[in-house]
Order: sequence, then structure tokens, then C-alpha cells
Amino acid sequence: MPVDDPLTRLQDATALWSIRQGTAADVIEAACDCLVAGVDSPSLRILAGVSPSAGSQELIQWLEPTLDELGLTYFPEGGQEGEDAAVRVMATRLLAGALSPREPARWAHSVIGHDGTPLAEELVMLDDLYDTLEYGEETEADIDARVRAEARHLTASAPSRRQQLSRASRPQDRPPPSGDHS
Repeated sequence: MPVDDPLTRLQDATALWSIRQGTAADVIEAACDCLVAGVDSPSLRILAGVSPSAGSQELIQWLEPTLDELGLTYFPEGGQEGEDAAVRVMATRLLAGALSPREPARWAHSVIGHDGTPLAEELVMLDDLYDTLEYGEETEADIDARVRAEARHLTASAPSRRQQLSRASRPQDRPPPSGDHS
């Protein structure tokens, strides 16, 4: 089930790209979708025109200012913030019906692993339980329910776009005025 909001789609694509689970083409396509939906900024227009075969540096060159202009979060490649966001993307996809419960658990285990972000820890452990179903007392339906509950927890604990935007525009985060206008 695709995400309807083009800004959410762009944010999700960049989160997955930051941990090498999405491609430059996914990010560029999401940027194009933003333009088609009427979202516009100078850097977004350039990002939408970047070649999908361009190197990571060229994508970053336009991705950072685009996300900043749109009030979205830039996740540096390989960082925990990107892992956290990607885990939430997968949880959202499960709750939207785009994934089975096993899929985000398996994904978290194979992509994030036991040593990755603590946010994925429960999903990773639940994947272990799927692997040992025949030896435990829980059924697959029990574990499915636990994965869904964890997905609800992950999405409920995610900062909302409004919170992200208000954090980005707090006065203490802005540079001081360049002159005295008293």
C-alpha cells in the first residue's frame, strides 16, 4: 500500500536510502512525485533531475538542502537516526497492510541485527521467535500479534511531522539576527 503524502514518501525513501535499503532512484522518484503533487522548492527541482546513476555525493549535495527547505530530516548514511526512521517506516508499512508481520521482523533482524539501533531490538527478538516456533509455546498468530503491537508502539512513539517542524524552527536553533533592529 503506497503512502499518499508525497513528503512522507520522500522522507521514507531518504530514511531507507540512508541505511542502504533504498536506492537513489527511489529518492529521486519520490522527489518527482513531490513536484507532481505541487510541492516545490529550488533544491527539490534539482534533486528530481539528478541521475539515478549519480554517485552518493551528488545525491547528498541536493538531498540535504532539499530536506531542509521542506522541513524534513536528513539522515546521514549509516547513522542510528536513519536506522530508527527506517524501522518506523517498516512498522508503518505493516500497519498499512503492505507487509505481513513476519516481514518487518525478518527485515529488522537481517538489516539492523542484534547490534543495531535499540529501537529494532524487539522486532529482532521476535524474528528469533519465528525461527524457533516449533520449540516454544507461542503460536505464529501469537508472535504476529506481538509484532503488530510493537509496530503500533514504534509508530506511536515517532515524532510527528509537526513536532519535527517545530523543532527545526525553534528560536534557539536559528542563527542570531545579523544586525540590531532596535
